Amino acid sequence: MQLSFLRPLYDRPGPWCSVYLDASANSEEAHPALDLRWRALRDRLQQQRADVASIEAIEAIVRGHDPMAGAYGLAIFATRGRVVLSEFLSAPPLRDLATFTSLPHVMPMLAQRGEQVAWVRVLADRQGADAMAISAGGVPRRAHVVGREDFQLRRVQPGGWSQSKYQKSAMEAWHQNAGNVTAATVELAEKVGAEVVVVAGDVRATGMIAAQMPERWQDMMVRTDAGSRGGGADQMLLDDLTVQTIAEVADQRITATLDRFGMQEDVGAGLDAVVSALQRNQVENMLIVDDPSANGELWIGPQPTDIATDPGQLAAMSVPDPEKVRADAALVRALVGTDAELTVLGPDEAPELTDGVGAVLRYVDAGTPGRGNG
Repeated sequence: MQLSFLRPLYDRPGPWCSVYLDASANSEEAHPALDLRWRALRDRLQQQRADVASIEAIEAIVRGHDPMAGAYGLAIFATRGRVVLSEFLSAPPLRDLATFTSLPHVMPMLAQRGEQVAWVRVLADRQGADAMAISAGGVPRRAHVVGREDFQLRRVQPGGWSQSKYQKSAMEAWHQNAGNVTAATVELAEKVGAEVVVVAGDVRATGMIAAQMPERWQDMMVRTDAGSRGGGADQMLLDDLTVQTIAEVADQRITATLDRFGMQEDVGAGLDAVVSALQRNQVENMLIVDDPSANGELWIGPQPTDIATDPGQLAAMSVPDPEKVRADAALVRALVGTDAELTVLGPDEAPELTDGVGAVLRYVDAGTPGRGNG
């Protein structure tokens, strides 16, 4: 998981208000229910002596939110009277939560967010296509392709000497439309760095698009006749296929990361080793087992790499006034500050991971700590 979207949270000094709120709209009482949940969280922030300006900034977001149908949540982070980041959660949080701490409490959001796969989906027929793309950071893009209309687009059977002319005109229009759709699809895929390209809709149209897709996108392409551009068409099968394909790519990415971690043998395993590697800017990708009950702590200083398991380590690094914070918050800050990635694992995906944490390293040298050399 890329964490660059979190950088604004660490470009500003704390302390931080972090709020996780169930915003589901499952009844006509959605607005009153949301208001009640927010009031409880506001009271918790006040009890923790959060600054009034930040509470009011979050309240403006919550009260200005119009609940949408379905079950989902909100994650909101504010400091010094300003909301710096607000995110939709695809499902309600495990529990509503409000904290006022030195570092933003982002792990619940990251655990729910999971691996973000950039994708493109194009729904085509012989007249054109509607395409949408989502970047790894969740930024949407859309494209609408209007097909060539100066020739009859359906192959007809007029009979007589003119039949071949009409058939040829229709085929030329189909091919041109498919070429335009392919170009729009490739442009979107390149903009978002897509790892999945779903080409759906009319069988003849998708076949032409697939045939014209550049080679670099062929292995990422999934073709299906599910979905239709017709008004009122049921897109459930297409949605299910898209979600399944994205999930498969995410699983493959996690498996590849675990394989790389396993190949390191005696380095990067356990909290001590990961903290030492973060101090040395060695971490490429940190693995952590999702544990909502985790409450471990680490010591930090002003810089992202000022991180340690005890204050004496930071004192030896000439870091003044070390501060004790949540371990996961300190780890994520260090990852963001060193442009490292994060892989969140379920308990069954890495049951033997020492301390529930490990790291794929950018490099290994004689000073790299691990199980073998301390």
